Amino acid sequence: MASKRQQTLSAFFQKPQPASSKPGRRETIEEEFDLPDAKRRKTSAETRVPVPADAQASTQAEPPADTHADTQAGGEGDGSHLRPLSANDQNTRSLLARPSVTQRTSKYLFSSSPSYENGDISDVPDAKKEELHRRFVKKLGKPDSINDIKRRNKALFEDEANEDGGEDDEDETPEPARPTPKGKGSKKGAKLTPMEKQVIEVKQAHTDTLLVVEVGYKFRFFGEDARIAAKELGIMCIPGKFRFDEHPSEAHLDRFASASIPVHRLHVHVKRLVQAGHKVGVVRQLETAALKAVGDNRNAPFVRKLTNLYTKGTYIDDIEGLDQGTTNVPSNQMKSTGFLLCMTETNVKGHGNDEKVDVGLVAVQPATGDIIYDNFEDGFMRSEIETRLLHIAPCEFLIVGDLSRATDKLVMHLSGSKANVFGDRARVERVEKHKTMAAEAHNYVSSFYAERLKSSSQDANAGKILDKILGLPEHVMICLSALIKHLSDYGLSNVFDLTKYFQPFSARSHMLLNGNTLSSLEIYQNQTDHTVKGSLFWTLDRTQTRFGSRLLRKWVGRPLLDKAAIEARLEAVEQLLDPDNTIPTEKLRKVLSRMRSDLEKSLLRIYYGKCTRPELLTVLQAFQYLAQEYSHTTTPETTGFTSGLLTSSITNLPTIQSEVTNYLDRINLHAAKSDDKYAFFREEHETEAISDHKYGIASVENDLDSFRSVAAEKIGRKTPVNYATVAGIDFLIEVENNSAAIKKVPASWAKISGTKKVSRFHPPEIVKLVRERDQHKESLAAACDAAYQELLAEISARYPSFRDAILSLATLDCLLSLATIAQQPGYVKPSFIDSSTGTSIEVVGGRHPITEQLLASPYIPNDISLSTSSTRALLVTGPNMGGKSSYVRSIALISIMAQIGSYIPASSANLGILDAVFTRMGAFDNMLAGESTFMVELSEASDILKLATDRSLVILDELGRGTSTHDGVAIASAVLDYVVREKKCLTLFITHYQVLARMAEGFVNGELKNVHMKFSENEAGGDDVTFLYEVGEGTAHRSYGLNVARLAGLDTSVIDLARAKSAELEQTMKERRLGGIVRGLLKEESSENSASGKDVDIDIDALVDAIEML
Repeated sequence: MASKRQQTLSAFFQKPQPASSKPGRRETIEEEFDLPDAKRRKTSAETRVPVPADAQASTQAEPPADTHADTQAGGEGDGSHLRPLSANDQNTRSLLARPSVTQRTSKYLFSSSPSYENGDISDVPDAKKEELHRRFVKKLGKPDSINDIKRRNKALFEDEANEDGGEDDEDETPEPARPTPKGKGSKKGAKLTPMEKQVIEVKQAHTDTLLVVEVGYKFRFFGEDARIAAKELGIMCIPGKFRFDEHPSEAHLDRFASASIPVHRLHVHVKRLVQAGHKVGVVRQLETAALKAVGDNRNAPFVRKLTNLYTKGTYIDDIEGLDQGTTNVPSNQMKSTGFLLCMTETNVKGHGNDEKVDVGLVAVQPATGDIIYDNFEDGFMRSEIETRLLHIAPCEFLIVGDLSRATDKLVMHLSGSKANVFGDRARVERVEKHKTMAAEAHNYVSSFYAERLKSSSQDANAGKILDKILGLPEHVMICLSALIKHLSDYGLSNVFDLTKYFQPFSARSHMLLNGNTLSSLEIYQNQTDHTVKGSLFWTLDRTQTRFGSRLLRKWVGRPLLDKAAIEARLEAVEQLLDPDNTIPTEKLRKVLSRMRSDLEKSLLRIYYGKCTRPELLTVLQAFQYLAQEYSHTTTPETTGFTSGLLTSSITNLPTIQSEVTNYLDRINLHAAKSDDKYAFFREEHETEAISDHKYGIASVENDLDSFRSVAAEKIGRKTPVNYATVAGIDFLIEVENNSAAIKKVPASWAKISGTKKVSRFHPPEIVKLVRERDQHKESLAAACDAAYQELLAEISARYPSFRDAILSLATLDCLLSLATIAQQPGYVKPSFIDSSTGTSIEVVGGRHPITEQLLASPYIPNDISLSTSSTRALLVTGPNMGGKSSYVRSIALISIMAQIGSYIPASSANLGILDAVFTRMGAFDNMLAGESTFMVELSEASDILKLATDRSLVILDELGRGTSTHDGVAIASAVLDYVVREKKCLTLFITHYQVLARMAEGFVNGELKNVHMKFSENEAGGDDVTFLYEVGEGTAHRSYGLNVARLAGLDTSVIDLARAKSAELEQTMKERRLGGIVRGLLKEESSENSASGKDVDIDIDALVDAIEML
């Protein structure tokens, strides 16, 4: 019964074959209806579901022909079948056509197939679901499958075809294969391309480098580098693999992620990446297409190698450098000096607060050739390291070995803060330090300089130079060795050949301003927004050249200690201000205004061989202009000045005239301006190789011109053909399509392009000649570059003389800047006393040089008189915001300006030479080191007490305020007593502890004196006061903190409550103190009475003194 019911259903879904149809014909569901694409794909997918093993075996056991016959017979016996009619009443195909029976489709037919007779039919849908799920996971269940489905479809279809192979019979209509784009096969399991292998090889050798790879007419980033470049540069990143290690997690991706930039924008984008703190490497193609075509490796990929490395400290490929790299940085933003600083340290002794470390450092400025070295011992506060880092302001660190925790935190803090003295983020790189590093460094440095001294012409001084280098301390030698190796990768190790410019940081001829002093006195940047504006350097900088500004920065941070050197600068400034010297002074200003390029950086780029042709022309023309302007000043008498500093600088300028003229005579002016390498040298100064290749190019072009007649004969023309250039392809022969000549074109002529009217051809003779010409052109380019490098090397041999001329010009620029400052009203030339009698500061009408320029209203001047032999300390009191800090800062800045060699803002000044200025101002903590505000305060005070001498100026602002009143007063009084009695240094001590004013009575010779900032009370006993900003003798009895609270905008109710509390506390303290004094006197009286048995009068004088103190 069941079998009969199945046959009936089977007959219903079967279609009778027309009489005209051939046996074996099959019509699928897709042929019956015009299904949508999605439905068609779904139907196709369902027909490809494999048969379970047991069903497949039974199906294969049954002959397909029999099944076909049975079902067809059944259809003919039953005439009740559906025949839908079309619109024109014509018979159409059946709604549900009977598919041809195959091994894969037989299980879907309602027939008496024995496939399911021995099994449970309910199991089949489960197996089908599992298989569909497996294929779904395989196709769509992986990460990023939706993004990459198109690329992976081909691989899936291929896998499915392999699985289904052998199951489909010849009657089944195959699914149309999807065309595969050329060169876009599946990357699953595929080999890497030769270029990808090159990129991976370079990346493995430079894992910390962001690689820019030259590919044709673009530079491209790959992998993770592309993601970083896209983020920093704002360019498109094409998705793909980010890793370079073929990790299984990215096996479904068929290419690297990539981003690209045009060739002509390379240095613009490299500069932006370098400014962001990245190490950037440029990988270039070392072959050209023309030379490669005739080479032995014509079928190999282009050879690519890492040709350039750039970091913040080594980027010199742009004359403007990184200072002008971005437009969003304010012009007054504090910039780093471009120094690359290498540092190493070892623990000497102690731990914690007693820790001592021995530090060595070498700092090099590749853009200018300056090299600074130092070796010193530092304490647990690392104040010496901080001082040097703030002075040098490096843009990049190279750390050799492990640093101590305190040093490492200091370095990371200064390098990582956006608002620090560097103005931006400094880059930090670390190298290992072996146990035998000292011996290895000594050997490496010895061999490095030995090789260079052999090839140099300085045979007389070679031994002295080598002895000087090898005599450096051990830690300095380690840093020097590490820096030489480091810069060798960047092609900048030649900077260490300039041993003349090695200089120690701690020179005895300069005053040392430590880190606290630089910050507190705002030497390089202000403390508000950390920009240059509002600093002492900003106040004095009126230079017209960049190299002059860099030299003035050194002068500001390192005031002179030699009285003769200071007076030499002051004499030069005085002569520049003299009306009798107006003509030579204005001439000097005119010459400096014409120096628009940075000669110092350009000269070093010539030394490195990285200078461009237009830049070289600009530098040589600037030197020629300098030499010609002062060609007559061969002696000091002809300069127009008598100052030794001015005459020596001016007479040094014309010494380079003959060399500069010789170099310029070889150069073609127009070609140098347009950066034409082929015509850069004048014809008589061209090398033999350049001439040979030019003649070769001329010969080929002559042959090309002669071939015009030959080509005309071949196509039957009487006149020579004319060559055409289309889409950058030269020497094309155009033949009109409707002319008789088109039929005479030889078959050997290759058709390059064409239009409706003409066809363009390249004869084989022209192809050969053009290829020969291209080879000559590229060989000519190489010869021109070689000749240009020889010229740069020749100029580099004269580097010291050119550098001396630039230094002389920079000195003149600095002196003119100081003269411009001295022209301002109220500035006077300071005088200096003999240091043998001690030091002193005698200033009348002194003003703050920075605040005076920023305030709209005039600054109120003040006097000061300090001397080691008389009053050497002032205890300054006064109301809050009364001008105490401004007063003491003005004294320190006046002293520093005077020792720089500048005029000062005062009516008169008689000064002694200070060896240092120490400050302890402001309140801040050091969270990184786990130090509280009071800890930092006392640590800085401790350093001052250790380093100060009787020739130092010490400024202590509100010492002791970070703890309780009793402890603060005790510490402040002890420190003040120590610096005045023991150290005997000039001291300015600001405090709000009025009780310290009694200390002046303990110095009978007047070494300590009380002064205060004057003010006037508008109401009797009120807090509304007027600041007079004048210094007067005596002590301020109150600080008027409630007045500051009113100015700060505190709520009136809060201020009223504070005023009541203040009065209450003040009255309570007075009563307690008076009661304590009376009790003390009574106790003393009673004890004396009991001892003597007599009445003793109360000491009225002691009682009066105690009341006065209250």
